[in-house]
Amino acid sequence: MEHITLLIGIVIITALVFDFTNGFHDTANAMATTISTGALKPKTAVAMSAVLNLVGAFLSVEVAKTISGGILDESTGIKPEVIFAGLVGAIVWNLLTWLAGLPSSSSHALFGGLIGASIASAGFDSVNGDAVVMKVLIPAVCAPVVAGVASMLATRLTYRLGRNADPAATAKGYRAGQIASAGLVSLAHGTNDAQKTMGVITLALIAGNVVAPDSDPPLWVIVSAGTAIALGTFIGGWRIIRTMGKGITDIQPPQGFAAQTGAATVILASSHLGFSLSTTQVCSGSVMGAGLGRKGGVVRWSTAGRMFAAWGLTLPAAALVGAGAARLADQGDWGVTIVAVLALAACTAIWLASRRKPVDHTNVNDAHDEVEEPGVITTAITAVIPPPAGLTATGADTDPAPASA
Repeated sequence: MEHITLLIGIVIITALVFDFTNGFHDTANAMATTISTGALKPKTAVAMSAVLNLVGAFLSVEVAKTISGGILDESTGIKPEVIFAGLVGAIVWNLLTWLAGLPSSSSHALFGGLIGASIASAGFDSVNGDAVVMKVLIPAVCAPVVAGVASMLATRLTYRLGRNADPAATAKGYRAGQIASAGLVSLAHGTNDAQKTMGVITLALIAGNVVAPDSDPPLWVIVSAGTAIALGTFIGGWRIIRTMGKGITDIQPPQGFAAQTGAATVILASSHLGFSLSTTQVCSGSVMGAGLGRKGGVVRWSTAGRMFAAWGLTLPAAALVGAGAARLADQGDWGVTIVAVLALAACTAIWLASRRKPVDHTNVNDAHDEVEEPGVITTAITAVIPPPAGLTATGADTDPAPASA
């Protein structure tokens, strides 16, 4: 085995930077509904999620093996600089969607960046098309639908079972359930998403002949990837938390509990099977399902539409950035240097733009300022399931009463 070269070291650091962005980009998956309903204070929620993400990173390596030995064919000459270029594409797209407050898929940004960079450098044979279809694209379509339907049914069942109960008496129970289910989602997120970075680092080590092909991630890779995603989670992606907690639909504690439980079940099952699905898409689908599952609940389809557009653009956009970066990186050390400088400049510009209208734990629960007019979907749902007394078709309370403590 050879020693780790400077280039492989740069790839490892870049992978951990991606893992960090993955953490704060996806904090909303576990904690948005818990924060929006007041079950936990914002800083407490992200701290809890960070710890459980770290624990989850040690539970499995099946997804990591899908990345390091499934999506790309390292026998076609995948080089460390190609992996570096793919990571750059993923990081830039993650930061752009974070700036827009859109819960897009960090996983698909990673896949897109790696696929685009690999094709640009080594041709289409460097990508295992069957693995991409079976373990990425099909789960991307099916998982959010399954999670949404499960969440909608669970929400309806929850409200039906509790229809005669005193809301004030059940509120504490639902909040406790939300905290437990949010912890489960955080654990599942660490199990699924931290492994993607483990897989990328392992792929770089294989490409650099540091470890043997088909190797499991070394322990130091597992520890570093788990730590990076935990630190990113603790930072808190407040812009995306606001969108998922307040922008898609108005979540009540029973809905939050149902959404998080459904999402955690789907994510943990997929991790066990080695499906590298998007935890963001699963959790967003669960939130929309919970919104549709409550009588009078409304999904803000304008926000959801922008989110769907980001989902569709993630793979090709990250692939284009990754391909361009790979073309430069293939030119040698000066090419890798230019890619690094351009990536740093892009990240700095995005961060400076975010400072114009900062979102943090102090204003993450501010009311969403977008008023959703009833559309075709909302009208159809309202016709089948009329809102309860005191609510309009858009979910606004026409005779508000003081909330119970």
